[in-house]
Amino acid sequence: MTGIRYPILMGAFGGWGKSEFASKFSNLGGLGVIAAMNFPEFENFREDLRKMKELTKSPFAVNLSLPHGGFNQKKKTRTKADYLKYVEIALDEGVKIFTTSGYKASFVEQKIHDGGALWFHKCVLIKHALSAEKMGADAITIVGLEGTGFKHPYTNTTLVNITMARKLLKIPIIAAGGIGDARGFLAALFAGADAVCLGTALMIAEECPAPEKAKKKWTNINIFSEDFYESIFHYNIKHFMAPSMAIGHQRKIITMKEIIGNIISGAEKILQSVGFNSNSFNSI
Repeated sequence: MTGIRYPILMGAFGGWGKSEFASKFSNLGGLGVIAAMNFPEFENFREDLRKMKELTKSPFAVNLSLPHGGFNQKKKTRTKADYLKYVEIALDEGVKIFTTSGYKASFVEQKIHDGGALWFHKCVLIKHALSAEKMGADAITIVGLEGTGFKHPYTNTTLVNITMARKLLKIPIIAAGGIGDARGFLAALFAGADAVCLGTALMIAEECPAPEKAKKKWTNINIFSEDFYESIFHYNIKHFMAPSMAIGHQRKIITMKEIIGNIISGAEKILQSVGFNSNSFNSI
């Protein structure tokens, strides 16, 4: 559907999701993502898309993160016309995949599809996923409670979200939330996902633009501590950008190639250990 080598998508990184970072992910076989909101000026956005095409010949996507409270004209936020302008620029530059998150994004659907591109919407509730499917989304990313970022008070776990989504949705599902190693990757696929989305797992990569001091701090986080538990499961606005549970899989700063390689090779070894080969699957 996307033309990528591995069923792994890059999360939309506020501040960091630009061509330098995203192209490296695409070049490694995943779907790199440029976050349009990182570019307040439209021309800077266009320039980064052109730079992306120079840095990679592999597929990539553009993310549009919408205001979580909806469009409020009293606040200095981007308008729907602004978002449609980002879509127009991206289509002009040949972008074939768009991801959205936040408030209802159905107003971009027609422009995206008229441009011959795909629309993937990210949400945290099954009812929102069903709504997006009805509105024409080509795939859904569902974020579980183990993830980071903005959450809904009724967010379910990644396992419950994916297994239930597989029963209720007809379109492809992308799992997100706490996935950071080969077992999490395989578990999501066997639970019913068609792909996974990595966010926190990439934050400690050498290529990530995050400060080295922050990366070292993240590699030493105890995900079983009370403070960390509070930051993830007792949501408040103060902790909305805390690393997800996936950070527990990363004990040192390594390259993105190593991160993806460990996930893919680890998954292959696990499958082989339970009797999977090109002809059969035997768990006995």
